[in-house]
Amino acid sequence: MIAVIVLVPVLAALALWAFAWPAARTAPRDLPLGVAGPTAATAQVEQRLEQRKGAFELHHYADEAAARDAIEDRTVYGAVVVTETGPKLLTASAASPLVAQLLQQAVAHQAAAEGTEVTTVDVVATPANDPRGSGFGSSVLPLALAGTAAGATVTLLGLRGSRALGALVGAAALVGLVATGIAHSWLGVLDGHWWAEAGVLSLSTLAVGATVAGLAALLGQPGIGLGGLLVVLLGNPFSAASSAPQMLPEPAGTLGQWLPPGAGASLLRSVSFFDGAAGLGPALTLTGWTALGLGAVLLGNLLKQRATTSEPTTEPAPLPAPAPAPAPAPAS
Repeated sequence: MIAVIVLVPVLAALALWAFAWPAARTAPRDLPLGVAGPTAATAQVEQRLEQRKGAFELHHYADEAAARDAIEDRTVYGAVVVTETGPKLLTASAASPLVAQLLQQAVAHQAAAEGTEVTTVDVVATPANDPRGSGFGSSVLPLALAGTAAGATVTLLGLRGSRALGALVGAAALVGLVATGIAHSWLGVLDGHWWAEAGVLSLSTLAVGATVAGLAALLGQPGIGLGGLLVVLLGNPFSAASSAPQMLPEPAGTLGQWLPPGAGASLLRSVSFFDGAAGLGPALTLTGWTALGLGAVLLGNLLKQRATTSEPTTEPAPLPAPAPAPAPAPAS
């Protein structure tokens, strides 16, 4: 009774902190932003942007073409191009609709102070069926829950060794196919290569499932709770799927990208909208979680087998032979 009374409020407080704290502290922090044009012409623009201390990490480019390439490579989220007719803002709403809106407000406010107008060009736009990116952002939690359910089910059913690996891989593959069919073919919130997106969604699910099953194989059923805590209560709100890692307070922004939900969201965004640009890091992160999780599943099975074989087999001692019945007394 005491455990329930204490544990539930602790979990509620942790969930409230994990979900509400990043949302309440959303703001740009060293957000990569390009400035294009001759150095003499861009000096004033850079000076005004640098007045917002710590908000932007400025990258200088020679012209608009170089700035567009940097946006498509996911080096920067946008760029301010200084032209003879006034500033031009290049955005990429597919990288983050929230960041694109923030850049429009910041640059428009600066241009209004100078008495000029800003032309905005969306270099990599979100799909028409998901202009605000809400559908994309909503894809993180279902995959985290599916992976957690797969890892928990494998543990509770007592699957070990190759059977556990086969179940995790098979479930993740089917989840990826179903999720791509819904998000790409039906809802239209993804518009990249269909099979590449299915592979990313499968890998994301497998990374979560392997992590939960691996922790359970080493720690027992408490490992399921630890895996769910790591993935759902931390990984999901820290994933920045609906904003950007640089919009979250630290260490949430960095930590989220090292967890499977955040890495999966970043890789899916790269594959779906940017032809795989900047996808190597998230892919390696997901692969690392998958390898560690599956390795833990095999290690846990091996340790249990060794523990079983090392237990001494004591046979029960034989029962003592019954004592012979006493001879009858002679008749008197």
